[in-house]
Amino acid sequence: MSMRPQMPVRTADRDETLSFIRQMGVENVSLMLKPEELTYDQVAAQQERLAKFGLTVSDAACNELQKNKSIHLNLPDRDQQIDRFNHMLRVLGKAKIPFTSIAWQPNGILRTSHQVGKHTRGGISAFCDQNEILARPDAEERSYGETEIWDNFQYFLDRVIPVAEETGVRMALHPNDPPLACMAGIPSLIYNSECYRKAFAMAHGSRALGMKLCVGCWLEAGDAFGDLMKDIEEFCGDDRILCVHFRNVDSPLPVFEETLAEDGYGDMYGIMKQLVACGCDAVISIDHGFRPMEGFGGMAGSFAYPTGFMKGLMWAAERELGKR
Repeated sequence: MSMRPQMPVRTADRDETLSFIRQMGVENVSLMLKPEELTYDQVAAQQERLAKFGLTVSDAACNELQKNKSIHLNLPDRDQQIDRFNHMLRVLGKAKIPFTSIAWQPNGILRTSHQVGKHTRGGISAFCDQNEILARPDAEERSYGETEIWDNFQYFLDRVIPVAEETGVRMALHPNDPPLACMAGIPSLIYNSECYRKAFAMAHGSRALGMKLCVGCWLEAGDAFGDLMKDIEEFCGDDRILCVHFRNVDSPLPVFEETLAEDGYGDMYGIMKQLVACGCDAVISIDHGFRPMEGFGGMAGSFAYPTGFMKGLMWAAERELGKR
């Protein structure tokens, strides 16, 4: 089975947006849900609507639950938030949606600015300066220790893996972005491939925990993250890769800007060939696009060209390797 190109959608997206996505040859969508939409009836209604456009929900997530500060930092309502997460798993399981997303980023993705850059062709993209990020004060009332963050992760796994296994819904863990060991007083959970190995070991062999293989994060850290080609082979062989984020940057840290696939330093065709050669059958998306231009199709418009380029690389790699 080949990888499946994917794009994100929201329940408020217009019919024209969904038709546009399908006309791009994309059949899989990641459904982004609001907390109040986490009922079976509402999810099933969205699946039915998307199916009319030939679109299948490959996965679904709620940003409030995938990046939940209370869970990550052991705040007083942690158990209540984990209960909400497990409720989501049960809803998605009933709807037969195979996986959801988690990202141990209590303060989200950290960037320095969004602006036109050297490689953005006039588009507004994201920039990161490691020195500026590391100079930021604590984001919370106190700083946290690395052991504390990993203990919180173990607490979460112990309570959600049984529900994930019961419902058949896997969890795709995204790296911290940027992949620095500690930011704003909070140690990162996943900032290199060794962190992933530790996380999977903490799941005690359960297949419920998988990964979002974010090419962008590997490239942001360069060799400090790990050997991307060997990591693809290892994690694909272990059936951990549920989603691939296919994104390039102009250089590794300490400073980078996000670019189109052909404008960065990463060999995106070589990376695509490795994914194909290793038999990766995950969904694959560009992850980030330039900021949408008003009047030109919103997020779907900004994703259209880089998604088409990604599809072309996948088609060529499959042809070259005799898999198409």
